[in-house]
Amino acid sequence: MPTTPPRRPIRELPDELISQIAAGEVIDRPAAAVRELLDNALDAGATQITLRLAAGGVRLVSVEDDGAGIEPEQLPLALKRHATSKIASLSELESVATMGFRGEALAALASVAELSITSRTASAPHAWRVAARSGEIAPAARATGTTVEVQELFFATPARRKFLQSDATALAHALDVVKRAALARPDVGFAVWHDGRQLANWRAAEWPQRLADVLGRDFEAASRPLQAERGPLALRGRIGHPEAARTRADLQILFVNGRCVRDRLITHAVRSAYDDQLHGGKQPAWVLFLQIAPELVDVNVHPAKAEVRFRDGGAVHQAVQRAVMEALAPTRAVAVPAVAAEAPPVPALAAAPAQPPAWQPSLAWGPRDGAAAVAAEPAARWAPTLRALAEPLPAAPAPMPAVPSHEQPLGRAVAQIGGAYVLAENAAGLVVVDMHAAHERIVYERLKRAAEASAHGGEMPSQPLLIPHTLAATPGEIATAEAQTEALRALGLDVAVLSAGSLVVRSRPAALPDADLTELVRAVLAELAEVGGSRVVQRARDELLATMACHAAVRANRRLTLPEMDALLREMEATERSDTCNHGRPTWRQVSLKELDALFLRGR
Repeated sequence: MPTTPPRRPIRELPDELISQIAAGEVIDRPAAAVRELLDNALDAGATQITLRLAAGGVRLVSVEDDGAGIEPEQLPLALKRHATSKIASLSELESVATMGFRGEALAALASVAELSITSRTASAPHAWRVAARSGEIAPAARATGTTVEVQELFFATPARRKFLQSDATALAHALDVVKRAALARPDVGFAVWHDGRQLANWRAAEWPQRLADVLGRDFEAASRPLQAERGPLALRGRIGHPEAARTRADLQILFVNGRCVRDRLITHAVRSAYDDQLHGGKQPAWVLFLQIAPELVDVNVHPAKAEVRFRDGGAVHQAVQRAVMEALAPTRAVAVPAVAAEAPPVPALAAAPAQPPAWQPSLAWGPRDGAAAVAAEPAARWAPTLRALAEPLPAAPAPMPAVPSHEQPLGRAVAQIGGAYVLAENAAGLVVVDMHAAHERIVYERLKRAAEASAHGGEMPSQPLLIPHTLAATPGEIATAEAQTEALRALGLDVAVLSAGSLVVRSRPAALPDADLTELVRAVLAELAEVGGSRVVQRARDELLATMACHAAVRANRRLTLPEMDALLREMEATERSDTCNHGRPTWRQVSLKELDALFLRGR
């Protein structure tokens, strides 16, 4: 039998133990110390910051800055818990405009490591140094600014030190923190040294240069710019091309009012904007800066200030999703450079226009046998134009612009090979088009426009159940079902509360006759609770339209005439998101003349 421990009286904890407990929430690894010290340096107005590490930061973390410095009489106060110059009242806490604000970092570090501060203000004849352990203040030598040294991290808490990862892992995390700070503040220079060797030296620069310095030119070439304003929210940054998506979500960086944070709401909004442009489980790469009125976001929700909470999360989600979707809409085809010899394999997107060209040709051919079946009941409600897609269009090609067709972004069709690919010549070289994937995207975008214009508002057809289906539900699921009745009906689900712990389903989506109803309802309720009704309805509708478009698109081994091929190319240039099909596969590839020359060893 377990013995009951003896009762102990309630008593106040000693200050040192309180600080060590608090340090465990704020400082969990050397990278956390780096983050806190960089925040202080940036708040001090630094224009150059040097980070020195030893043993990945376990032996030494030193941050030097050229900021305003600290007055000597305030040095001891800087080491006390909850002592800060950043805020002085609740109203200032609710509209924080600085990186730091709690006044905990230096005290937390001093409780688990050997810490010293050396600082000098512009008006002081020399610097002063304070040692946190002894509290002794002594004159020192350094220029204007502050140096904070943290030695032997967690020496005072050996149990915590046992859980530290390897020096190499600690260094990687610390470098990651510096990279994010450097991206947020391109106007500040950053240098990083480890064990006496310089690892990075990023001079102050414009943001495009800093982006290339920190993340490399490859990311810049595989991404496009984003800039949008929605009321009190401004968004800028770069988002990766769908075809450059990664297997892991390891390059998704978000800044809110200059602070690097993790936020599931924003991550979901961005990912949902890529819904019909990513293949499989790929993850997009992006770096985004969200600027919002400070009073509309709470930064005081995480011990390490790594998360935020928005006052109106739904509005922020919708604004970010819409901004990313609009940035992804223009096809890369319109940015194919006109200089043939130097054309890159993947055209850059910096010059991509916000809207497709004014010239909007109609495809001079349509899908043939079997396409009419796509207009069956599930689609007929909100695809009134589907019959036009299923019927052959006039044989004459669309009017061509005055410029020669090979100077069009996707060029002039020259041949069809393998029954599946169209070859075209443009100013940059050779274009290879997957004709089924390309036409699938064109049809899909047409269907989406038709569904949005439908008098039925895009409601999905439902099938009444002969025997209603019941399922156990949590209080949260019941609350969501009551609040999202209209959204559920728009998805073809008639869900009602049966009792305090169960739901009843009276109809299901006609397009999903074999789905597990319990799992389907629970998944839909979970997403409705997270992002609201309109987004879930739109996604379900788009998935059905994608299936329809796949069946309606031209099939492999259908022989096309050159005018038909040219019409397809022109439609691609005028269709949003035509770089990928609705399953995320690429629709076309550019092969430059330089690459063709290399294949045949020309110029060697």
